[in-house]
Amino acid sequence: MRLTGAEITIQCLQEEGVEFVFGYPGGAVLYIYDALFNQDKVKHILVRHEQAALHAADAYARASGRTGVALVTSGPGVTNAVTGIATAYMDSIPMVIISGQVPTPAIGLDAFQEVDTVGITRPCVKHNFLVKHVDELASTIKKAFYVAASGPPGPVLVDIPKDVSQHIAEFVYPKSVSMRSYNPVTKGHSGQIKKAVQMLMEARRPMIYVGGGVILGNAAEQLTKLVRELGFPCTNTLMGLGAYPGTDPQFVGMLGMHGTYEANLAMQHCDVLLAVGARFDDRVIGNPQHFFSESRRIIHVDIDPSSISKRVRVDVPIVGNVADVLEEMQKLVNASSARPDATALKDWWKQIGEWRARDCLRYDRNSSLIKPQYVIEKLYEVTGGDAIVTSDVGQHQMWAAQYYKFDKPRRWLNSGGLGTMGFGLPAAMGAQMAFPEATVACVTGEASIQMCIQELSTCKQYHLPVKIINLNNRYLGMVRQWQQILHGNRYSESYMDALPDFVKLAESYGHVGVRIENPADVEPALREAFALKDRVVFMDFMTDQTENVFPMVKAGQGLTEMLLGAEDL
Repeated sequence: MRLTGAEITIQCLQEEGVEFVFGYPGGAVLYIYDALFNQDKVKHILVRHEQAALHAADAYARASGRTGVALVTSGPGVTNAVTGIATAYMDSIPMVIISGQVPTPAIGLDAFQEVDTVGITRPCVKHNFLVKHVDELASTIKKAFYVAASGPPGPVLVDIPKDVSQHIAEFVYPKSVSMRSYNPVTKGHSGQIKKAVQMLMEARRPMIYVGGGVILGNAAEQLTKLVRELGFPCTNTLMGLGAYPGTDPQFVGMLGMHGTYEANLAMQHCDVLLAVGARFDDRVIGNPQHFFSESRRIIHVDIDPSSISKRVRVDVPIVGNVADVLEEMQKLVNASSARPDATALKDWWKQIGEWRARDCLRYDRNSSLIKPQYVIEKLYEVTGGDAIVTSDVGQHQMWAAQYYKFDKPRRWLNSGGLGTMGFGLPAAMGAQMAFPEATVACVTGEASIQMCIQELSTCKQYHLPVKIINLNNRYLGMVRQWQQILHGNRYSESYMDALPDFVKLAESYGHVGVRIENPADVEPALREAFALKDRVVFMDFMTDQTENVFPMVKAGQGLTEMLLGAEDL
């Protein structure tokens, strides 16, 4: 079968079972778009900005577990996409990005809409390819999908010059991939796993610390079984929420900069720590020197060897698929007659109970103003805790993480590593495309939503009934909070002095808009919105401008150096 490069590209996507491609056309990819037009297996979703294409494909991957696909043109098309690529890279999301490039004879000659795509994206992709000959196209795309989804997942870019998309070649799609330079380890070292289980059995103050790798590795079931078998406390990172049920009594809450008092103190004072699919980043453990002021033994399980002992030295490193490693741990636990000291574990839970009694997530429930925490609590109640929740970045993101109890994986989609404003709405689109019947809610703020608000048009075109919860405090909320706490109340450029009427704006796109100004109206507004199954509803909640996210660990400080409320400022 002889096909053009453009036809080969689409045929490859069909072979990979790709359902949706999120993209935006331009000159360098018009032949590929023409090939898309001439088939009906792969559906194209026309976004309104390339950044949104990447975020939507990213969230489609996060929600479904499948590899997301985006298609952008050369020059400004691909540079607009870089933020979305970097977002996926920081959070290890499997994606394949197909970008157009100027014809091969013009590369390096400053041709119209030419940029060095491979050079620009190299720091924020797992790998990238420049296809210089049509004969290499099918095998390159096969490699791209393999690299994106195997080992530690991540975005892979395939740059296709315009003439390559025109040229004709025999189409043969490889059945398998063999790359001499890329052979990710998948099976954990049995000796290390045995040593880890022995260490867990000896623990008197154990702690299990879980990151997004458990979700990406589809290991939530294995993790939950092991945690319950051992009876140990468990904490999730921002990216790991839902890996262990948020309503389970053994769950001590999210840890880190805005984690719970009990999670952070248990993390600091444990004597044996099992870290699974997490990377001890700065927002989780704060200052490493402070973290190591307490002695503990650390077991670290991760598919990515570069993440182990990167920021903290660990005692038992285990490289492998987290699901397989946890299953092997479970078998060893079941086969062992040894068990952790029951008295010591009871005392440890008693201590955690005392920390929990501080009620670190309390807030003023009698305020005449809408408290953002209250909105999230009511969102949880109205959706029965079963929505797919996306968020932008800022205070609203942290409140959603703190007050919406995620019991299942792949229900919480947010930009954790890069912290990308504008992620929430296109992410909600991608999640809704993956699960058309699901309830999808985007928690955002009046600043973040404006970054990609044009995607309200995409929602209209494709009938994506996402519900938008805009916690509107008229500030860049997290910036204002830091300026209050760290910069002497100097609110430099953090106040939104001219905001659109979001109700009218939503209506102008053909959606439903609602402004909510009184606490008594919060729950009725949410119930009415979610009852409209086939409409986008933009809920503009006018919230308390002075509310801050607590607990808070200042940058550079340790987990025990928390601010628990305004009284600590």
